[in-house]
Amino acid sequence: MASPKGPQDNFGVDYVINYHTPSKEHAEAEAGYIELIKGLTGAGLATEVRPGNKEHLLIFVRIASPSLLAQQVYRSRLQDWLHGVRSTSPATDVSKTVEDEPVTEAERLRIAYLMITKPENEGGAGIIQGAGKWKYVKAVFPLHNRQFNHDWIKKWNTKYSLDLADLEEIRDKFGENVAFYFFFLRSYFRFLLAPAALGLAASFFLGQFSMVYAIGISLWSVVFFEYWKKKELDLAVKWGVRHVSSIQRARPEFRWDFETEDEVTGEPVRVYSPAKRLRTQVLQIPFAFACVVALGSLSVTAISLEIFINQVYTGPFKQYLGFLPTIILVVCTPILSTILMSTAKMLNDQENYATVDGHQSALVRKHFVLNFMTSYMPLLFTAFVYIPFGHVIVPLLEFWRRTAQTITFNKVPLPTQEFKINPERITNQMYYFTVTAQIVNLVTELIVPYVKQQAVAKAREFQTKGQKNDLDHPEEAALLKQAREECEMDEYNVTDDYREMIMQYGYLTLFSVAWPLASVCFLVNNFVELRSDAMKIATSARRPIPWRADSIGPWLPTIGLLSWLGSVTSSAIVFLCSRDKTNTDSTISQITAWGLLLNIVFAEHVYFLAQYVVRMVMDSFESPGRQQERKERFQMKRQHLQDTLGQDAAEIAAASGIETSEKITRAALEEEARQASSAGHASPAETFWQRQRGMQDTIDVGKHHMEQQQRNASPSCTEAAPTPSPRA
Repeated sequence: MASPKGPQDNFGVDYVINYHTPSKEHAEAEAGYIELIKGLTGAGLATEVRPGNKEHLLIFVRIASPSLLAQQVYRSRLQDWLHGVRSTSPATDVSKTVEDEPVTEAERLRIAYLMITKPENEGGAGIIQGAGKWKYVKAVFPLHNRQFNHDWIKKWNTKYSLDLADLEEIRDKFGENVAFYFFFLRSYFRFLLAPAALGLAASFFLGQFSMVYAIGISLWSVVFFEYWKKKELDLAVKWGVRHVSSIQRARPEFRWDFETEDEVTGEPVRVYSPAKRLRTQVLQIPFAFACVVALGSLSVTAISLEIFINQVYTGPFKQYLGFLPTIILVVCTPILSTILMSTAKMLNDQENYATVDGHQSALVRKHFVLNFMTSYMPLLFTAFVYIPFGHVIVPLLEFWRRTAQTITFNKVPLPTQEFKINPERITNQMYYFTVTAQIVNLVTELIVPYVKQQAVAKAREFQTKGQKNDLDHPEEAALLKQAREECEMDEYNVTDDYREMIMQYGYLTLFSVAWPLASVCFLVNNFVELRSDAMKIATSARRPIPWRADSIGPWLPTIGLLSWLGSVTSSAIVFLCSRDKTNTDSTISQITAWGLLLNIVFAEHVYFLAQYVVRMVMDSFESPGRQQERKERFQMKRQHLQDTLGQDAAEIAAASGIETSEKITRAALEEEARQASSAGHASPAETFWQRQRGMQDTIDVGKHHMEQQQRNASPSCTEAAPTPSPRA
């Protein structure tokens, strides 16, 4: 990783807003820009504007003063106490609250983002990226600390095992939401040592379709699931985010039908008709059926064609025709998945959830169902149809033979051979999903974005060759270059990384009985994945908003579901596929439905019994999180609430906006700048934030940049642009 370039403290910038200024919509963009700056200033945020990439402005934002940050931190921690996140209330002295418990970088950035996005009636600026009157706001993101990223990746690449301090560092920089993912991946990686050892032993001594291996994996999944439930609770208590999910962020797109009064608090509550939501949710039934038909038809078509070409057809060009099923899947699956994913998102939007977490959880569940079908359907077909009941696909093979005969206009029968079941087929499929697909995924999520960034940077450098940007002050050049580069990066979404790991967990619990070495491959992959995901955040994506979380969210019940399905599926695969593999004339009567049903019921009961025993054993030991939670319980919350309500209201009234509450004036700022200059200790960061003297200066300079960008965009513009104000 290259050495970092840029100021280590980013000049105190909390967030960068990438604002689009299309020349054809200059008047509307300018009006929106003025409203944006006024909104940010009114919420207590200081701003500086600089030219961005073509037809874009960069608006740098930070909380106006340490005292305002302390007030916001106090209110946030008081809210946590009221919702049961904190066991003790913060000290009534605001400054003492911050002194006793210093503000982490993640906490400051989270509070700053809420100040930018919260509705105006809640004290925020009410800015919603890309929505409504904020349609020209293309991105709101914090800048990476490149020095930290460089040291972080360098340290991780030289360590075999990550300790708690490494994960605490992630929490302080990127928030609990990202830290939970890395802790989960670390725990999952360590737990994989057991199935990897079992897989090695099974591959040498037991072979495919071993009941011993199936039982071992099933028990392992029970232990891991129950362990993680305990561990994430301990982490939530340790990090002070227990019950933080009860503090719901309102979803700006929520459309409410009527307002009512909360029976407990008396506060107004916006309500959407449950009957309307239920009508939309009922549509998921035909949608799920359509997904099964569409994806199932595609899978069966491609698989049967692949079987015909590789196992029946013996004519010319066989080596080339073998790629045809893969091409069909590669071309059609993304198209079909995109259509189905878009439909799922549309249905989710129609369900109209009031909170961001509720909306996201519902979308995750819908996407998981689609991922389940696209990822596991080929293996399910092979395990439950091809190997035990291979004769049922003979009509499909005959269909492909006739189709090929028709296409070639050949009256001579095509050269074919007798169809025989290939028991190694599922092994080859598992090899693809556990080795080839993992390598491809690593390339697409890490290398491709890096190459794309470099290509975009080179293209922009070529376009602007010979054009000197006089607006960039030398001491700011590195910061502005970094901000412009990060504007072009993709957003980091931890949900995508969770989905990748959960789908891998499904391959392990459901199908690894067909190829026990899969667990070894996953162990190696996840050693790399821990570091590649860190590198992806540091180099290929924007810095994530440091949201808090008290668990891994909807992925926990998904792990439980896959663990249960794995116990049933593994035993069924062993029952169906562990017969004499040379027998190709087996019929359904040889594998009775009763035998399969009894096998599944027995495996399910063994799973639930094992889960009960493991849970009982773990519950007999009090976890550190439970101990800490008990120690921090106090019985004085009601009295303290009465004591702090008046103080809190006073603090809220005192923070209406920096233009009034902070008494920022041009004269005061100029005097501050003169004093710093005469003392000889004006840092680049201080100079950066003193170039524009308040809200009106920021508006004027931004309008100047927009006019200059419009002149540059006009083909008839031949005159040189006027020299900007020194304050710009």
